Amino acid sequence: MIAERKLFATRQEVAAALASDVAASLSTAITDRGQAQLAVSGGTTPKLFFHELAHIKIDWSRVTITLVDERCVPVTDERSNAKLVRDHLLRLKAASAKFVQLYGGHGHPEQLGPFDVVVLGMGADGHTASFFPGGDNLAEALDVTTTKRIVTMTAPGAPEKRLTFTLPILLDSNFVALLIEGEDKKKTLAEAEKPGPVKDMPIRAFLRAREPIILYWSP
Repeated sequence: MIAERKLFATRQEVAAALASDVAASLSTAITDRGQAQLAVSGGTTPKLFFHELAHIKIDWSRVTITLVDERCVPVTDERSNAKLVRDHLLRLKAASAKFVQLYGGHGHPEQLGPFDVVVLGMGADGHTASFFPGGDNLAEALDVTTTKRIVTMTAPGAPEKRLTFTLPILLDSNFVALLIEGEDKKKTLAEAEKPGPVKDMPIRAFLRAREPIILYWSP
């Protein structure tokens, strides 16, 4: 469910606000447990947020960053979410954070979690993470009782095979944010909030969950 709607006038404002809130949540986790875990989304929307977050001073050496989902492409590919994170987030003050790739890395992403912060995006078709309408493993990814933490996904709306954390893993977080921009995405979200099958607009799984999410939006 959307517990709070934070609406801003510009992309710069929403990026700065989300970065500040994420950094505060990570700092709280570090104070409480000595470490923090952050899962972020790819695409074009988070770039400005990544830039803002990389400028904030926290104890990044105690933060582990991973991806909500990933395309099964080399890290050198421009469509790689890992490349996006390396180029735009793992720099400046955040350079000392540990990064665990979902695809092609040497870490063990299946051992991560529960996350302290999850930052989601949403596509024009109502997908989030790699929960695509028509996805071959969509039912399993959305199953709140699944014991799998990561599943593969191929779908008509996704040209490459993907990996994605499952719904229960992403919901098991202290802070879940949904970052979207533009009037078209706002309309898509409004449509998703109407009655209808989750499989048609998978973002509905988060909108209808009892766990709260916070919306961050700008034109």
